[in-house]
Amino acid sequence: MASCLLLPFALALAQCGQAPAPGALAANATSSGDSFDERFPAPQFRDRFPGSDETLRPFELVPKQAAAPAPAYQVASLEPQLPPSERPAERDELTTLVSMKSSAFPYFGNNPASDEPFLNVVKGDRRGHKSFGGRVFWQDETYSDNRVLVHIPENFDVRKPAVIVVFFHGNGATLERDVRDRQLLPRQITESGVNAVLLAPQLAVDAADSSAGKFWQESGFKRFMAESAEHLGRLYGEAGAAKAFANMPIVIIGYSGGFLPTAYSLDVGGTAGRVRGVVLLDAIYGQLDKFASWIENNRSGFFVSSYTQGTARHDRELMQMLRDKGIAVAESMDGPLKPGRVVFVETGEGITHRNYVTQAWTEDPVRDVLVKMAAAQPANRIAAGASSTSSR
Repeated sequence: MASCLLLPFALALAQCGQAPAPGALAANATSSGDSFDERFPAPQFRDRFPGSDETLRPFELVPKQAAAPAPAYQVASLEPQLPPSERPAERDELTTLVSMKSSAFPYFGNNPASDEPFLNVVKGDRRGHKSFGGRVFWQDETYSDNRVLVHIPENFDVRKPAVIVVFFHGNGATLERDVRDRQLLPRQITESGVNAVLLAPQLAVDAADSSAGKFWQESGFKRFMAESAEHLGRLYGEAGAAKAFANMPIVIIGYSGGFLPTAYSLDVGGTAGRVRGVVLLDAIYGQLDKFASWIENNRSGFFVSSYTQGTARHDRELMQMLRDKGIAVAESMDGPLKPGRVVFVETGEGITHRNYVTQAWTEDPVRDVLVKMAAAQPANRIAAGASSTSSR
């Protein structure tokens, strides 16, 4: 039977670098046919979040499509699948919003780029942050949502080798409208067939701002993962689940402005031994030293950066930095994502930044990464993406 082995890998921490220049931020990058307004449409008030005790089933707000044929793969696992009579009871797929104290915001600390208070504007009783672009975003509107989108596929099994996918969204986003319903992260996780769960913290709400909040802090990412394990264990509802989640390997995916929390989570996050891989989706707008240091010192984890012309200069600069260190760099996503593999993929004309999470080098790139990661596990046949005939 098909199988999958996901093991934790070493993560060495690097030193903090400088913040990107104002013009380098994802929210400020524009090109013909791909303007800021096209990338990040104005928010609608109906996109506000429900209460923290409300559970969201995926895609309730989008038109229902005709039922697709059942996928040919099974959830990848290390052990043979049990016969139907011995399998645990099936669980419903769960997609929900959970409030977490350790999420990015609210944040009342300093901005590491200036070592000054992040909330650097005061107007009466209100406090706000003046962004690199010069716009003021108010704390109560933009930096007060501490909720995290959590997705547990119905076939997820905490007793088998598994991985936690952490997704840092880009500028101008909300978790429901963008991460769940437009970028389809829950669906991509489920359809990969890999034994994985999703965590997507809300960053700046509907704002052209890439601030990392608590992920700027030493061990901030570690605290977030520790609290997440408790919530995941409670939602899964099985004895010992929280402990299992607390030790699972992690894949970090950063899209667009999500490069900043990704870079700091790698650099000072405190999760040594757990980060299995890093994926950047049109996201290298700065912090090259942090990414280069993580790659150099974590040769048992994989690194993927896919990019458009908007980020090509920084991607090529990082490629050269790595080659100067003697690190092999591939420029194609063909083949499995083996430990230590470093891949940069340029996408051609017609691929827009706004749709990059669902259309990059392929449709549903997050799903593709997970399938290729699973396929790289040695001495194991991986069910994800394999036909039922070939996996017999």
